[in-house]
Amino acid sequence: MSKVTLGFVAEPRVIPIDRVLASRGMPIGLATSRKFKQIRSSIADIGLIEPLTVTPMGAEEGRYMLLDGHMRLLALRELGQTQVPCLEATDDESYTYNNRINLLSSIQEHFMLRRAIDRGVSPERLAKALSVDVSHIQKKMNLLDGICPEAADLLTDRQFSAEMARMIRKMKPTRQIECVELMLSANTLTVGYAEALLAATPGEMLVDGKPRKLSGVTKEQMARMEREMSSLHGQYRLVEQNYGQDVLSFVLARSYIVKLLENAHITKYLRQRVPEILEQFEAIAGAASLDT
Repeated sequence: MSKVTLGFVAEPRVIPIDRVLASRGMPIGLATSRKFKQIRSSIADIGLIEPLTVTPMGAEEGRYMLLDGHMRLLALRELGQTQVPCLEATDDESYTYNNRINLLSSIQEHFMLRRAIDRGVSPERLAKALSVDVSHIQKKMNLLDGICPEAADLLTDRQFSAEMARMIRKMKPTRQIECVELMLSANTLTVGYAEALLAATPGEMLVDGKPRKLSGVTKEQMARMEREMSSLHGQYRLVEQNYGQDVLSFVLARSYIVKLLENAHITKYLRQRVPEILEQFEAIAGAASLDT
């Protein structure tokens, strides 16, 4: 069995911070951005969690080029650190490091915060580490309160605000699922959309039984908008169900047409008799996917 060669040294090593050189300049205003302040506060409060990724500079022994972790390096320097733990890569390929990131979903973040608090970390310390107000932590902690499990499952891999969740929890479970499906089909998980759906929800589908009003939009307009969105949602589901079969049919048809056009006699016949069909066949043969 062939061995897999690691692209980095397995054990992190501690390197003097002045021996690590940034591979690019920092954008203007980075030091005042919210993201940088969160990273700086986190490092100051709980230390560096993820080592920097570096590669040796062959021409200068003992010096390293930074591949990943520029904001962390800047934060460490501002905090007066003299040494930094680094993961040493065996080449200078930086493309593979954090260039394709799966952002943490809101529900995953909620569970992480709850787990940290269950282990004894106070909301105040979390707020300080993340450089946010403690009320923000409280909202994230209570994100799923009042949200039915089925609606939460639909939102598992998505990012949405605590304010949107506050709108959804005012509805009864059946309506929650319906509204979340509508928002997902429109790919619009915004507070404004949730508020509009809440305003269009009949009183019997609300937890407190009191219908909402949305300024500038009548109840009839909201009902019509919701009917249209429901119809769009149904059409989307139908397309989604047939997509796999449509792709397979397209691939098979394209392969057959390509073979037909490879026959010079058939191509000549089509060009002389039905050039418009030949033009369509050539477009299909040249298409790489359904997106073309």
